[in-house]
Amino acid sequence: MKSVRLHGAGDLRIHDEPNPVAGQSEKLIRIKSVGICGSDLHWFSQGEIGDAQLNQPLVLGHEFAGVTEAGQRVAVDPAIPCRHCEFCEQGHPNLCEHMIFAGHGKTDGALREWMAWNEKSLFPIPDSISDEDGAMLEPLGVAIHTVDLGKLKAGMTVGVFGCGPIGLMIIQMAKLSGVASIFATDKLMHRVESAKSFGASRAFMSGDSDRLSEIRAATNGRGVDVSFEAAGVQDAVDDAVAAVRAGGKVVLAGIPDDDKTSFSASIARRKGLTIKLVRRMKHTYPRAIELVSKGLVDVRSIVTHRFPLAEASEAFRVAEQREGLKIMIEV
Repeated sequence: MKSVRLHGAGDLRIHDEPNPVAGQSEKLIRIKSVGICGSDLHWFSQGEIGDAQLNQPLVLGHEFAGVTEAGQRVAVDPAIPCRHCEFCEQGHPNLCEHMIFAGHGKTDGALREWMAWNEKSLFPIPDSISDEDGAMLEPLGVAIHTVDLGKLKAGMTVGVFGCGPIGLMIIQMAKLSGVASIFATDKLMHRVESAKSFGASRAFMSGDSDRLSEIRAATNGRGVDVSFEAAGVQDAVDDAVAAVRAGGKVVLAGIPDDDKTSFSASIARRKGLTIKLVRRMKHTYPRAIELVSKGLVDVRSIVTHRFPLAEASEAFRVAEQREGLKIMIEV
């Protein structure tokens, strides 16, 4: 089979490798579509993410869908929790101490023609969900978990700071939750326009000098009830903290390049803010499948570029330049 391995920062190579063999409790999957995620870009551009280092050639890819040997079309949860540790037993598998995650560390991901994966992490998808839609269920799951952490209520006001694919799905989930107003920012104009098309009440360029004053004015000076940061850059964190009301929540979903996040302690303290950080997702695939199959969330329009496996390096270059929205590799 063909696979694409990362050998170092910016160094993707195509390999011919033996097909994998399914182990106990695993099924073989013919990979169909793989999305490029922001965390994949950290691996690609830096050869690391957070405290995880690239110490052997790694197959990236954790947003994917495929077909089992028996012909069942499936979306695949890239996370395999142990299901026995304290956090798993308490209902927090995303915090599992022994997590296996596709395309991370020493575990190969989906940028290859075949892979074997735990059958409990395979979710059948209906014909109404395409292979690309199936790959988009993973980032949608992250957006669902992010909004869950915000504990939205009907009539609230929300800010979304960073309008890449995750941010755009947060906007859609917030709208489904019945919020009254959604304010969004991004540094790229095409993403600002996308935020409007996906349901933002107002959307601004993150460099606009009046963005925060306009958000405050539109909320009668109090600020938004919940801020979601989905950019992974300090300016977005600062805006999320500045825009939220006293007693509000700030949910940080972005992954910073330098593995550091900061905020003004005086502002956060005086406002009495609750700050939450997003760690992947919980058991959200069934909900994501329902939302997409019933047309309640649009993931298809977020996919703007498609490349074959042989052009994976070009796909990552386009993704790194933040051209379009979601970049998909068709295996």
